[in-house]
Amino acid sequence: MKFSSYDIAPQIKRSLEELGYRRPTDIQFKAIPSILNLEDVLAIAQTGTGKTAAFAIPVIEIIYHRKKDNPDKKGIRAVVMVPTHELALQITEVFQKIGRYTDVTALGIFGGVDQQPQIDKLQEGVDIIVATPGRLFDLVSQKHIKLRSTEFLILDEADHMLDMGFYDDIKELITYLPLNRQTLFFSATINEEIKDLAYTLVKNAIRIQISPKDPVSKNIDHSVMFVEMDDKRFFLERLVNENPEMKILVFVRTKVRAERVFEAMKRVKIKSITMHGGKDQDDRLAVMEKFRTGEIKLLIATDVSARGIDIPGVNYVVNYDMPDVDENYVHRVGRTGRGTQKGQAVSFCSPEEKPILKQIEKFLDKPIRVLEVKKDDYRETLMFTDDTNDNWKLLMKEADKSEKTFKKKKPNKKK
Repeated sequence: MKFSSYDIAPQIKRSLEELGYRRPTDIQFKAIPSILNLEDVLAIAQTGTGKTAAFAIPVIEIIYHRKKDNPDKKGIRAVVMVPTHELALQITEVFQKIGRYTDVTALGIFGGVDQQPQIDKLQEGVDIIVATPGRLFDLVSQKHIKLRSTEFLILDEADHMLDMGFYDDIKELITYLPLNRQTLFFSATINEEIKDLAYTLVKNAIRIQISPKDPVSKNIDHSVMFVEMDDKRFFLERLVNENPEMKILVFVRTKVRAERVFEAMKRVKIKSITMHGGKDQDDRLAVMEKFRTGEIKLLIATDVSARGIDIPGVNYVVNYDMPDVDENYVHRVGRTGRGTQKGQAVSFCSPEEKPILKQIEKFLDKPIRVLEVKKDDYRETLMFTDDTNDNWKLLMKEADKSEKTFKKKKPNKKK
């Protein structure tokens, strides 16, 4: 079934056509009819399945017609709660693009920036707000946002919001919303805490679970390379130099690690940028813009900073550090191989990280292809680095010299 066959406004069909939305994904096919039927929805679906459009399309459709039927009604009609600033911006943009030819308006509300411009926009009137719980709670408490006329509550990446400690904020915010509303609950994973929150919000919800046999896209080629922890930077340098036109997203565990890899790339004259919780909002937005446009093609990020963010055109995902949770592997590599695009996921696995690799392979229910690195290739990667910070070349030459000396001194076998 194509979107052109859906019973939705021509204005929305026009924007979907221009955006390249031809046929619904699984989550869209299952969720859109239920939402249009005014039912609550509890959906479990991974990032990259098209879930943003799964709720944006029907919500815009319903609000568009309600505004036509009752043009005098004012106030915020839909609240979308998300865990991060970047995701708020991304989802706001989706609403704006799909609703381009309608009079339905959307605004991102998030912390890390001056709240006054957001307040000014709110006073002009807006239909949909896409907000992080912290800033939303602040503006509701200050009475800049009134939720008494809200018709939709949407939680996206609910599991991530709970991971970030927003449970109490969400529960408190719910008390400001009318009981008579439609609730749409989206999460990548499900556990008891998520169930507890979900079932306090939804009523007789339609449950949708998108659980493909393969939890990651079939368009991704997975491989692992066994590399010593201290040698990873040299292999990243080689990967970048051999793929100069490729957009590469590198994952590390901590912000300190991200900055160290950044400095290592800087020493070898490779331009890169970092994304982590230690950056302020303006920096994060600038980073995303530079990487999205391809001005800089190497982004070094932590798991939390990149969760849920849609970055188009990523050719390579590099697990510089193996993820500490096997599910994070899926979230990471899901940044490439989107839609019909092919993508590469390469993991640098040190000896001490091999147990993590085994857990990931068990989670995926299949082995990850090993890229065999011959001894000469490994040595060559270290020898031909442009890194001048360490005396690696000298050390390698000394090692070669010692090995040759040892062979010369080795006594002949007795006849």
